[in-house]
Amino acid sequence: MSDTPLLSPRDWSSHSDYLCQPYKSTLLRGPTKPLVPLKPALKDLLAPVYGHEIVGELDHDLTRNARQNGEPIGERIVVTGRVTDEDGRPVRNTLVEIWQANAAGRYVHKVDQHDAPLDPNFLGAGRCMTDNEGRYTFVSIKPGAYPWGNHTNAWRPNHIHLSLFGQSFASRLVTQMYFPGDPLLALDPIYQGTPEKARERLVAKFSLDVTRADIALGYVFDIVLRGPQQTPMEQ
Repeated sequence: MSDTPLLSPRDWSSHSDYLCQPYKSTLLRGPTKPLVPLKPALKDLLAPVYGHEIVGELDHDLTRNARQNGEPIGERIVVTGRVTDEDGRPVRNTLVEIWQANAAGRYVHKVDQHDAPLDPNFLGAGRCMTDNEGRYTFVSIKPGAYPWGNHTNAWRPNHIHLSLFGQSFASRLVTQMYFPGDPLLALDPIYQGTPEKARERLVAKFSLDVTRADIALGYVFDIVLRGPQQTPMEQ
């Protein structure tokens, strides 16, 4: 018999639809034809080894990993959480990457032409490996809201993108983390496009225990990879 544990079915009803009418760009990039299943041998191909050797000492600290001539501007935050499977077991040594806008609501990307300043001391990207408890931790700047042209006077809430890599090419998962109490959540088609029962799983929890005195506010965002409490992922 195989020693591989049986996986519970994914809760597909927790994820947003491929095509979401209020989120207009999905109508242009979402699949409109039946998906083509991969051959089993292809989906099991191992990816390049995402190990500790490619993660730098400051990669997890976005307030220092791109610093040139001063501190990045904005409210410092600590974001931490555990990556677990459907039974609460830690997912160890998995690569977690984040990317985000700066405090003014602008990404370091040529496509982002938002009329807001770039911060020369803030790249807006970082990475780390989960530890033996499945925990990851980032230090960053709270991202600003920004206009995105989806509809009249449309603004995206403060959010951070997270990507998790498993051991094969087909195992990358991407999600977004939001902040508690953001009034833009009620107006955001991406957040609202997530089934109602699962939306709160995308909102981090403020934590005084994680908060670093005189330095940064702390937030906890746990990620569940499967099962009835699975974190909603981007399709």
